[in-house]
Amino acid sequence: MTYTAAVITISDKGSRGERVDTSGPALCTILKEAGWQVDYTAIIPDELEQIKAELIKCADEKAINLVLTTGGTGFSPRDVTPEATLAVVERETRGIPEAMRAESMKVTPRGCLSRAAAGIRGRTLIVNLPGSEKAAKENLLAVLDSVEHGIDMLLSSGSADCAQDAHHHHHHHKTPPSMEAWLKEAKAHPSAPKIGMYLTHNGIVRETAKAAVRNGEENTKPVTGMLFSYDAEKVEAVIADTYRMDGIYYIKTWLNEGELKVGDDIMYVLIGGDIRPHVVDALQYLVGRIKNECVSEMELH
Repeated sequence: MTYTAAVITISDKGSRGERVDTSGPALCTILKEAGWQVDYTAIIPDELEQIKAELIKCADEKAINLVLTTGGTGFSPRDVTPEATLAVVERETRGIPEAMRAESMKVTPRGCLSRAAAGIRGRTLIVNLPGSEKAAKENLLAVLDSVEHGIDMLLSSGSADCAQDAHHHHHHHKTPPSMEAWLKEAKAHPSAPKIGMYLTHNGIVRETAKAAVRNGEENTKPVTGMLFSYDAEKVEAVIADTYRMDGIYYIKTWLNEGELKVGDDIMYVLIGGDIRPHVVDALQYLVGRIKNECVSEMELH
């Protein structure tokens, strides 16, 4: 399974364009070479509230599996990345920064001065890395295999000795994205000059059973909710196929999971292309294949 990642560079000078960010791109390269899908990158200043907001967005709105920060872990008064991280995580994962500091100590005795933190928010793991490219790469490589195993456990339905926690996560569902934010992001994308139309799709859980809608059966009970899951690899494959269609330059998707109620969002899709017929065809193709090939739905009555 391909996991998603975000890389956030935290640097006053970098955010003002006064310093070229090399750490962020280096981390992206390591992740991609290890099979991760880097869905989001950003460069922001050393501002506590801005860092918190960025981490929350990645975890709650974008539902990214792993969020890496680089920068702001030292002793400077402006270094507040660990404080921002600890303010938004629900559970600390102290072993990860401990392992990174141990690796750094092999290189320099100053490795103990890193204040990096790590923790879990929902189904997202957040890990702080140093700001220097060399140290950030060393630290990530020291823990990446273990981090992937940790995310395996985080996204699983639960462990044998924790049935109650598994039941809790079964009922968890993700926070829907902001379509306004999606469109803003799409219009800032390099593909934007080629695009003449964006179309969106928002699927929700309805009260009327599928059998009543598709087969005209009149004696079906009202739907009270739905158990919903999806295969992320199949979704990515369908997206790749859709990109091959004429005139399609931008695609973004979001799917919910868990036990959903009537009115909850199931899916958001945004597609950008050159002309209306191409975008309409691509939207119908993508949504149809996701529904038919990639998801599992069980109506609750």
